[in-house]
Amino acid sequence: MLMAPAHDVGATFIFFREMFVDRAEITIISGKGGNGAVTFRRDPYVPDGGPDGGDGGNGGSVIFVADKNLRTLMDLKYKRKYQAENGQPGMKRNRFGKKGQDLYIKVPVGTMIIDKETGHLMKDLTTDGDSVVAAKGGRGGRGNVHYKSSIRQAPNFAEAGGPAKTREVILELKLIADVGLLGFPNVGKSTLLSVCTNSKPKIAGYHFTTIDPNLGVVYLHDTSFVMADIAGIIEGASHGAGLGFKFLKHIERTKVLIHVVDVSGSEGRDPIEDYKKINAELLEFDKRLAEKPQIVAANKIDLVTDQEKYQEFMDFMAKEGREVYPISAAARQGIEDLMNAALRGVENYVEPDNEPMTMFDFEADENEADYRVVSAYKAEDGAYVLEGKQLLKIFHSTNFTDSGSIRYLYNYIERQGGINLLRQLGLKEGDTVRIEDFEFEFTED
Repeated sequence: MLMAPAHDVGATFIFFREMFVDRAEITIISGKGGNGAVTFRRDPYVPDGGPDGGDGGNGGSVIFVADKNLRTLMDLKYKRKYQAENGQPGMKRNRFGKKGQDLYIKVPVGTMIIDKETGHLMKDLTTDGDSVVAAKGGRGGRGNVHYKSSIRQAPNFAEAGGPAKTREVILELKLIADVGLLGFPNVGKSTLLSVCTNSKPKIAGYHFTTIDPNLGVVYLHDTSFVMADIAGIIEGASHGAGLGFKFLKHIERTKVLIHVVDVSGSEGRDPIEDYKKINAELLEFDKRLAEKPQIVAANKIDLVTDQEKYQEFMDFMAKEGREVYPISAAARQGIEDLMNAALRGVENYVEPDNEPMTMFDFEADENEADYRVVSAYKAEDGAYVLEGKQLLKIFHSTNFTDSGSIRYLYNYIERQGGINLLRQLGLKEGDTVRIEDFEFEFTED
């Protein structure tokens, strides 16, 4: 039998009262690492104090977290840019800079985090509390204490903090429900949801009353399952007609589909044709939807006047091999048998071996094989340009009033093959070499 929960049901069902937004594109920026400090001990009675510049703090990361209390991506739809805190620079006496604060962005359970550039899935946040570091903060730069050596007693330079990481991400919400209701508009899906669960969807005698998905919890015997009412599907929905494929994706995670058909013909449509058209749209959108276990709810049996037409429908379903449950959602007839069948389908569901979405390679993204690569080209104005991620980091760490710091930069460029590349391009003494906006004259000394 259908059982109501013993506790207050007001907090157990999911009902969208706010504008439902299931997709958003935002820009996330991690925090920049703090620069290392260039300082020296100046304590009295301590001769040759030496360098004591501390390291900069790491920049904050941007982290997505699934929160069961959220229902929509609406907030993220209108705020497009999110940035974590930068790390603080290092300080004298070997004191580290403070780490930048991580930025946590809460999203509904069922949100997929997708890297826009590659189209690869970073994380599918399917349970409450799931999280993913989508943009890691830059590493703090090392202070000048790290550059002291037997031949460099007083290094007058330190390492710049690691750069912030900017990334565009797509957030796509797919509802997590065990059972999905589908069918043409006005066949009684919302009514069925309302009598089986504690949800209170809008019900009216016109098409597309449901414009947002509604979820409700069905309590049955000593267990329960979540059921979703999806907006009515019409012919051409897989190509965007009506409310289109906007909500078709919300039944992708379901285990069982209940196909609600108006067998009374009250809308002037043929129930067999309705059944065929809906399944054709599922197949067109994603064949995996068409392959899901599907139960047919022959609704509005209390309004059937043409028994011959009704029997024709039942015979057709028998040939299709479908389980059919005659019901009247409005009169609450046949509901228990239908829900029992749905529960059996949920309990016996076996996840198919579908091809998984390509996952984002975090390890490659973090290591960045080309990080130390130095490249070169000749600009239109005749200057020779050097580029490279690690090169720029060292360049920004360089103290151009200190010969040792400049020599450190030159040695790095030479070790990475930058000087040979320039010579292959025709570089000779007296030519201009450019790194970002800085230009210097090349000499062979």
